Amino acid sequence: MKFCPKCNSMMVPRKINGKSVYKCLKCGYEEEVKQEEVITTKIKHDVKEKTIVLEQDELPVGTQIIKGVVCPNCKNDEAYFWILQTRSADEPATRFYKCTKCGKVWREYE
Repeated sequence: MKFCPKCNSMMVPRKINGKSVYKCLKCGYEEEVKQEEVITTKIKHDVKEKTIVLEQDELPVGTQIIKGVVCPNCKNDEAYFWILQTRSADEPATRFYKCTKCGKVWREYE
């Protein structure tokens, strides 16, 4: 983890004009990555972990298609959906949707 020397915010790795840099999203400060530093941006999590990172066209296990759900972005009425327990066990699960047309993802708390 790297912190900005100007504003002390966390810096994120980015590719800018083919170069690997650390960029502060708060103040815009950039610093070129040294040769010995390695930047890893693709992350895969174990099924037991709570964080899920999906590739561009990937969907979680158990995904189904549902009609009648309107996409807030393109107004398409068909979406993929999956349910995850994102809060404590005594709270209802969260339903996630991904539009089959434009790919927008949104959530609904039950």
